[in-house]
Amino acid sequence: MLRFLSACLLLSSWLSAAAAPTPPAAPGVTIAAAADLKYVLDSLVTIFNRQHPQARVTAVYGSSGKFYEQLSHGAPFDIFFSADSDYPRRLQQAGLTTGAPTPYALGRLVLWSKKLNPSAKGINTLLAPQVQHVAVANPAHAPYGRLAEEVLRHYRLYDQVKPKLVLGENIGQAAQYAATGAADAGLLAYALALSPELRRAGRFYLIPVAAHSPLQQSFVVLKRASGNATAAAFATFMASPAAKQALKKYGFGL
Repeated sequence: MLRFLSACLLLSSWLSAAAAPTPPAAPGVTIAAAADLKYVLDSLVTIFNRQHPQARVTAVYGSSGKFYEQLSHGAPFDIFFSADSDYPRRLQQAGLTTGAPTPYALGRLVLWSKKLNPSAKGINTLLAPQVQHVAVANPAHAPYGRLAEEVLRHYRLYDQVKPKLVLGENIGQAAQYAATGAADAGLLAYALALSPELRRAGRFYLIPVAAHSPLQQSFVVLKRASGNATAAAFATFMASPAAKQALKKYGFGL
């Protein structure tokens, strides 16, 4: 009899647990992010997912300008991290965001090379006979490409270097050209130059901030994410000490 009662109690407990409602999973978030954020944002997403185990945040990387075009036509992203503030502002003006852009960092530019040491001659490294191809992001839709052009004009090197320029779809592709040797040097995002891969593969010269206008980078939450608690939590997380520390580690000004 005791054995029978125990079995009944066990069955009753199991049925109660099975009938208990499962807590709803937190809504997921997909981020469209500028290619210079590849390493730092991967790190931030990992930290956030650890702090919010029920939430899932994923990031897709590319050109800020290309993402702007896609988002203008309803691409299914929840948050847009741009390499500038202009594209997010335009999306806000078009009524496609939940609010104003939030600045999160200041971008920096470096001259990076696999075969030369740019720190020896600085920007004049680009005039060396060994440098036949220089990788930059396409200025037509990549803020870092526009910054590279601004730097070359500042040093009055644009006309001499222009025939050597190899355009990447985004700053990540420009870095790939330089890292694989398809280009002899590259004007790249400081954040990418600090990545483990590029640090091992070559050396760089940090372009002085006086050589270009400040590259303020901002993010916006898209209308699609209205009421999405995970998107709101991630936006708040970006102001946290952990997020600021990670951005600083990868060379971003705050």
